[in-house]
Amino acid sequence: MKRIISKLLQVSMIIVLVACFGMAYGQNNDEYTTVYGVVKDSKTRDAIPFASISIPGSNIGTVSNSEGEFTIKVLKSLEATEIEISHIGYVNSKFKIQPSNGKPGSYYVDPHMLSLQEVVVRPESPDMLVRMAIKNVGQNYANTPSMMKAFYRETIKQRRDYLSISEAVVDIYKSSYTSFENDRVKIFKGRKGVNIKKADTLLVKLQGGPAVSLLLDVIKNPDYLFTNDIFTDYKFELTGIVNIDNKLNYVVNVIPVGVQPYPLFNAKFYISQDNLALSMAEFSLDLSDKTKAESFYIKKKPMGLTMTPTSTSYLVTYKMQPNGKYYVNYVRNEIKFKADWKKKWFNSYYTVMSEMAITSISNKEAAKIPSDEAFKQNMVLNDRIQDLQDENFWGSSNIIEPEQSIQNAIKKIAKQMLKSQN
Repeated sequence: MKRIISKLLQVSMIIVLVACFGMAYGQNNDEYTTVYGVVKDSKTRDAIPFASISIPGSNIGTVSNSEGEFTIKVLKSLEATEIEISHIGYVNSKFKIQPSNGKPGSYYVDPHMLSLQEVVVRPESPDMLVRMAIKNVGQNYANTPSMMKAFYRETIKQRRDYLSISEAVVDIYKSSYTSFENDRVKIFKGRKGVNIKKADTLLVKLQGGPAVSLLLDVIKNPDYLFTNDIFTDYKFELTGIVNIDNKLNYVVNVIPVGVQPYPLFNAKFYISQDNLALSMAEFSLDLSDKTKAESFYIKKKPMGLTMTPTSTSYLVTYKMQPNGKYYVNYVRNEIKFKADWKKKWFNSYYTVMSEMAITSISNKEAAKIPSDEAFKQNMVLNDRIQDLQDENFWGSSNIIEPEQSIQNAIKKIAKQMLKSQN
């Protein structure tokens, strides 16, 4: 179990001294319609992060960012007329496609209010719901290979300042959920920006990129999370029922029991009431043993530096596609570290985040990506893409809209570059 958890939750870090950067965002709408907006709660008017935005009846979609903002590019050849927005605890809502023309629109969705008539009380214990979700993988999830397009982003911050931003559109060979064949990912196109403010600032590099993100598909990789140990190392509590994609879902809390020689985790599993499919999982690693946690996450560091994880957060969601099968839809992880130099009087704090949203799925031509073209788990994305400032770089590819803080960081970096050139 120790080896399994470390492989799943480990974000291998390489600490080096580097300097470079540059980035810009833009779009082109000659062949597609761009819808840019913010998903909001119709009652509170608050922004809703990580909402799913899709084209009904298709395998095309994206995810809103942590500020609720999204951009979805719809090819005009599809002749689509609506987008659909869904999020946990909200009613699925459809909206007419209208070009944004550079101005974001507000898309209000209604909270889902449960009635007693909707709630089906099962006699099984919470751990039985988890066992049934595992047992039903063959009937609920895709049992044939598919090709996916996805947008991947990783960012590294020192306190509030962005040190690096790397983004890529990737191709994924997604093997059957019922096979032992591994998934493979290939970089289609990507770009990066790096900002080193001080000569002694550490550049923290994230190893594995989108290849590691695929490991967070815990249904495809059940041995990483759903081992037999889960039923002895944890207790389960049924804490509520919520709406996800117009389906009621049981909320099962997973709580570690006792102390083990390996790190445990806390989790919430969301299990569909009608077919007992796992539709979402949230989890975090127990960091009470700081030495043990550091050994899991840090691969390489300078002498005299202690790099201690202070918090972790993981999210994976699944979405039913028009063929009636579930596929991974979005994965996100965020880890915060404290860097402590023995000979310095101050500490530095870093936040490493990566996220990947599946933007399209095709079951027609699932050609396996050759091994020599696949992105490996020991590779660093930031080292394999270039600094680019082309405003039309992404073209018709769907991406995750950058948070306002990232946009401001990019503008600040651009101004600094212009000053240095004058």
